[in-house]
Amino acid sequence: MKKVTAYTDGACSHNPGPGGWAAVLIYKGREKAFSGFEPETTNNRMELTAVLEALKALKEPCEVDIYTDSAYIHNAFEKGWIERWQRNGWKTAAKQPVENQDLWLGILEASAVHRVRYNKVKGHADDKYNNMCDELARKAIKENTGKQG
Repeated sequence: MKKVTAYTDGACSHNPGPGGWAAVLIYKGREKAFSGFEPETTNNRMELTAVLEALKALKEPCEVDIYTDSAYIHNAFEKGWIERWQRNGWKTAAKQPVENQDLWLGILEASAVHRVRYNKVKGHADDKYNNMCDELARKAIKENTGKQG
C-alpha cells in the first residue's frame, strides 16, 4: 500500500456561516493541495468535509496518516467515540443524535478501503501543512464572500 500523509482543516466565518475547507496530500515528497467552500455551514462540518474530501481524492487503497487540529475528529476515531455512536444507533452518551452524521458516514465509507490513522496537531502553531490548510480554507471563504474566515 502507498503511504500518504494528509493534512486537513476547516474554517467558518461566524458559526454557522460561510465556510471553507482544505486538504494537502503528500506522497513521496509531492504535494497536492485543494480546497472548497460552502455558503452556510459550521466549523465542524468544514473540518469533517476536509477529511472526507482528502480520502475521496485517493485513487487506490492507501495507508493514510491524517493530521487534523480538530479534537472532535481525532477523538471520534482515536478514542472510540465513533464505534460507540454506531452501537448506540448514532446517539451520543447523552442520548442525543450525533451531529453531522452524514459526513461521519461518508468518512467511514471512504475510509473502508484504506488503513487510516488520525493524528492531532496544534492549530495555529508552527506546523507548515496545518497552516497551509488553514490559509487555503480561509482563502476559499474570502474568494467566495469577501469575508475573512
